[in-house]
Amino acid sequence: MHPATSPTAGVPAGRDHRTPLTRRRLVRGLAAVALAVPLALGAAGCGDDDAGGDGPVKLSVFWWGGEARAKLTEDALALYTKKHPDVTFEKTWQANQGYFDKLATLTAGGNPPDLFQIDDNYLAEYAGRSTTLDLGSYRDSGKLDVSKFPKSLLEYGVVDGKLAGVAAGENTQGLVYNKTLLTKNGLPEPTTGMSWEEHIAWAEQVAKKTKVPGTQDPSADYKALWVWLRQQGKDLYNGKELGFTAEDVTKWFELWKGARDRGATPTPDVIHEGNATDITKQLVVTGKAATSWVWANQMPDLKKNTKDELGVIAYPGDPSAQWARASMYWSVFKGSKHKDVAVDVINFLNNDPEAVALLGTDRGLPSNMDLRAKVSETTTDPAMKQSIQVESELAQKFGPSPQVPIKGHSKVKSELTKAAENAQYGRATPAQAAEQFVTACKAAIA
Repeated sequence: MHPATSPTAGVPAGRDHRTPLTRRRLVRGLAAVALAVPLALGAAGCGDDDAGGDGPVKLSVFWWGGEARAKLTEDALALYTKKHPDVTFEKTWQANQGYFDKLATLTAGGNPPDLFQIDDNYLAEYAGRSTTLDLGSYRDSGKLDVSKFPKSLLEYGVVDGKLAGVAAGENTQGLVYNKTLLTKNGLPEPTTGMSWEEHIAWAEQVAKKTKVPGTQDPSADYKALWVWLRQQGKDLYNGKELGFTAEDVTKWFELWKGARDRGATPTPDVIHEGNATDITKQLVVTGKAATSWVWANQMPDLKKNTKDELGVIAYPGDPSAQWARASMYWSVFKGSKHKDVAVDVINFLNNDPEAVALLGTDRGLPSNMDLRAKVSETTTDPAMKQSIQVESELAQKFGPSPQVPIKGHSKVKSELTKAAENAQYGRATPAQAAEQFVTACKAAIA
């Protein structure tokens, strides 16, 4: 996964053996998508919707994840079939790597899944191609019950006024810190609401006392930049354009150059290690920094990699700059002959107590706040209980969601890492690195 998803998203895994992909599908690439999607839509949209109970329905479902997620998802879908005997599923799943290439291939090849998992890197892109069904009418009619969702979690699935996806789970940015290290050295814990300058000063104090840098340098982390921009009255995107300037990014890079100069962060080589998305390489668990900038729902997996007690708070600054983010979405193919059934499955996975209990927190915290509370009561994982508690507390402080990232977002994230590391290693000044970043971003979203 990228951190935006779930702990199992990047685990190598196979497909359901019952749904092998043909060679014809595999050889078609992303380049064919733009031309082929209209044809696929037309072909798939010719039949009648079988959702009215007039006969058996076989719904194709595609998602990414590891074997644990596959088992949970298959169990939940089997529960749906038990309660709706006329509906069965053709299930396909694989690891995160290559998932979106395959989704594009299936879509371009005229054989898209009825129901598929997607994330905020691609939701706007697929919605812009009219690949995703607008779920707004189902929401308005109550057939898709989102009444128990945090408002900003629902809003984060809207693209150009249309509800393109429904959150399969909630996540938000989390600053995870080594509580054991701080307690042992008589140091205060960081708190939600401290300013960025206060956080860096705290990290400097930690470094001097413990000889462990107080914080990972997050200048390459788009999550941190995004929250910081929102606190400055800006945003990552504004419509189809960037929501920031090179001057904004220069200030961001200068903030962290100052932190590095004060010894509050590790050296560039160690910062580079922490820029990896692999949970096992996060500096808070490798002992190379007292804090890491992650997603709050990663707490349980982080805890598995250290014997120390961990704490988690919001990112520095005004916490209303954070929002209830969809860890990933369920979307329905616009041309599906079984749209109503596919939407009902989404409703079931989010709102059926048995299904939500089965799925747990694999895709993030349950979107339904009432059922999230029940999962919190029954979970035996203290780290997950802590994660749910923190996000529930933060939910009271969340602000409105930003727009869903636009096409090219993945490239924007990778270009930020490249530019930030140029500044970290001294290959460019903060201003030069910021100019390089903005230029590359404009090309990526063009």
